[in-house]
Amino acid sequence: MKLLAFDTSTETLSLAVGRGGGQPVLERTGPGGAQASASLIPAIEDLLAQAGLALDELDAIVFGCGPGSFTGLRTAAAVAQGLGFGAGVPVLPVETLLAVAEEAHGRTGLARVVAMLDARMGEVYFASYERVGAAWITRSPPALGRPEDAPVPAGWGIAGNVFDLHAARLPGAATHVPALPTAAALLRLAPSLLAAGGPHAPAQALPLYIRDKVAQTTEERAAERARKDQRRIAADSP
Repeated sequence: MKLLAFDTSTETLSLAVGRGGGQPVLERTGPGGAQASASLIPAIEDLLAQAGLALDELDAIVFGCGPGSFTGLRTAAAVAQGLGFGAGVPVLPVETLLAVAEEAHGRTGLARVVAMLDARMGEVYFASYERVGAAWITRSPPALGRPEDAPVPAGWGIAGNVFDLHAARLPGAATHVPALPTAAALLRLAPSLLAAGGPHAPAQALPLYIRDKVAQTTEERAAERARKDQRRIAADSP
């Protein structure tokens, strides 16, 4: 199975090509987030050339659909959709938190994982996955909240990129595994996901947003200032 996989949901761009048949996976990393919008397509072209593959030879384009950086998710979805339409190749969106769980499992064998990614603003994205045999079962779907609010059952580990920022707010007894949603993890997840649900048309290359909003409009900011002014006037009144 010939697959292209990429994730731009964090500050690290991860890109990989797998040819199947026991051949090694070709991987590349770089700056993610907003910078990935300029570098992703050239990196894909270089890696496919290195693998000796044309875009239209791929069986699917696999990408981390979220949650994660808004800009990164939009970039990944737009590139997957554009390449899929242009080459007639189906797409496979994969939850970034599931990729974190798979990466942690690949490194340590951890089979019960609360995957967490930093969501900024003092919050994290989190979801719980349990590996049963060769498959992952979602025990709690992706959500957004404070680090201390993410349930971590006894015997489960935490995997993700949250430890440097939120270590004091995480359960101290849990195993902590630093992990990102790598493209190699996406490649490992893809065969079973494709078998279970099949590839999707490029139009279905859509980002998964958990936080609906990160900024106020001009009108909302003005209204908030007016409310604060009113509260201050009321507090100063005799």
